Amino acid sequence: MSLDELQLSVDSFPAWKAIMWCFYPIATLVLLELLARGIDDDDDQGGGKMILIAQGSNL
Repeated sequence: MSLDELQLSVDSFPAWKAIMWCFYPIATLVLLELLARGIDDDDDQGGGKMILIAQGSNL
């Protein structure tokens, strides 16, 4: 591969595609995180039992 061929291939690849290749993985991870937060109900607002760490146990 010569430098002329490399320059031609760089010029034929649009800048917006290069930007998308950088940001689509990040956008995919953010979307997955938002979906996971919407599905996961791990906040125990529906009647969870809160036990304080500093309270200690009575064994």
